[in-house]
Amino acid sequence: MSVIQLVLPDFLLIGLGWLLFHKLRFSGDFFRGAEQLVYFVLFPALLFHSITQTPLSLSGTYTLLQATLAVMGFGVAMAWLAVPVLKPSPITHASVAQCGYRFNTYIGLSLAGGLAGSEGQTIMAVLVGFAVPISNIAAVHALARQNGGKVFREIVRNPFIIATLLALLCNIFGVPIPRAIDATLGRLGACAIAIGLMCVGATLSLSGGQGGVKLMSWMIALRLMITPIFAIFIGWALGLTLVERQILLLFGALPTASSAHVLAARMGGNGSLVAVTMSIGTLLSALTIPFWLMVGPLH
Repeated sequence: MSVIQLVLPDFLLIGLGWLLFHKLRFSGDFFRGAEQLVYFVLFPALLFHSITQTPLSLSGTYTLLQATLAVMGFGVAMAWLAVPVLKPSPITHASVAQCGYRFNTYIGLSLAGGLAGSEGQTIMAVLVGFAVPISNIAAVHALARQNGGKVFREIVRNPFIIATLLALLCNIFGVPIPRAIDATLGRLGACAIAIGLMCVGATLSLSGGQGGVKLMSWMIALRLMITPIFAIFIGWALGLTLVERQILLLFGALPTASSAHVLAARMGGNGSLVAVTMSIGTLLSALTIPFWLMVGPLH
């Protein structure tokens, strides 16, 4: 399968979501309900099902944890480097910085499955599971410092983290999953990516981004062009397998999470600027992801 054929279906689903909301007048309540369904039910089911499909070892899982910590740590550090360089206002930076290291899990798991089948999707699910608490701690802490939010409560209640931890325990310790439950989780997970990608499309917006062009450019370049280079280096340095290096590169090349603007708005940040940053990054990733998949690890 060519890279374009691999990437195109996901971006067509994103386009469909944009069309449904902006042109066919599907209501905001419809998409908010769909996002809640994906966030609390469908995507946790997909994470759990994906992680339990391919056997993992403690040593292999630990190496993937090291890779995740390295890539996420690099992204957070580079996002904060914008403070002394660009000198943005604290609340603007706290809002937009998350666009430099958060990632779109829907696109990631969909493309990982197409790129390397169940093994690729399992590796991506593990990376995502490890990275979710890191990205949430960094994003929530930055905004909480400005507005007094509670970081710990946001983390421990995250359904992605709960699903990942349970799945890793079941996988590593060989806990059997009843066939009926496994099949149910698989069917729920099959719905997650399509609905999630359409919800991403519904959130795309290119209005309201005045006053932060340099900061937006910094975070988009970091997310789409600089982090993938670092991911290639880390994959080589840790001696990952070919599939692991390919999935780590894909993880590093993902656009930012579509929920980033929701978090910023909910915690008193600049939600509109984050929405524009996320939207531009998602659109540009239709070009940058195929580029990285073509020039990435081949052997």
